[in-house]
Amino acid sequence: MFTHAWKYKTLIWQLLRRDVHSRYRGSVLGLLWSLATPLLMLAIYTFVFQFVFKSRWTDASGETTLNFAIILFLGLSIHAMLAEILTKSPQLITGNPNFVKKIVFPLETLSWVTLLGALFTFLISFCLLLIFIFIELHSIPLTALLLPIILLPYFLLLLGISWGLSALGVYLRDIQQITGTLSTLLLFLSPIFYSVQILPENLQSLIFLNPLSFVVESARAVLIYGNLPDFEGLAIYTAVALIIAVSGYVFFSKVRPGFADVL
Repeated sequence: MFTHAWKYKTLIWQLLRRDVHSRYRGSVLGLLWSLATPLLMLAIYTFVFQFVFKSRWTDASGETTLNFAIILFLGLSIHAMLAEILTKSPQLITGNPNFVKKIVFPLETLSWVTLLGALFTFLISFCLLLIFIFIELHSIPLTALLLPIILLPYFLLLLGISWGLSALGVYLRDIQQITGTLSTLLLFLSPIFYSVQILPENLQSLIFLNPLSFVVESARAVLIYGNLPDFEGLAIYTAVALIIAVSGYVFFSKVRPGFADVL
């Protein structure tokens, strides 16, 4: 999985640049849309959930709008990566038939490009988030340095999902419709708009079956509350993410010889 990425790192970099440039080509604001879009969605969600529904974050240190906005923004930024993977992956192969039929191309690199593109958008939102945290808390907790060890298994998970969906999308075109709905379901069935503590005890463990839940809760712990992550849970999550990544890659490799015939 990783030797191919290193071997074709120059190709991945060029494809990533093309992908980022194509997103904003011809637009007036250009790259600023990466900031404008999450800020707009953040403002809408904060208004609806805090001022209309009167939502309160029971385990936060305060109930100010900015506190709620920080907690919400972090969860939405993490979900946005998964949403991009679920939306783009089913069309990675079918949307690039020339790569399959006319040239010898390392198709597995397309999932790396998709993941890195989602990471690029996340990093822009993350820089904005750090500014919000500093304004609210007047400092950034030292535990924030642990965030990479929380996100790395999440990236592995997303990579495996991308390989699996891109291969499956060749043979089952309906998968594109399913993943859009799945993205919305995972958003509302994860502790992004609400705290795990407000759920009944029998549901608090079930919600962690959602791959977003553990990452969102752990990221908030180290970035906002200054707490250490659950290292035992992190080890389990990493093992599961690695299994999914390997399974997705193996499945992709097994069915890849049939891509040209189907397309």
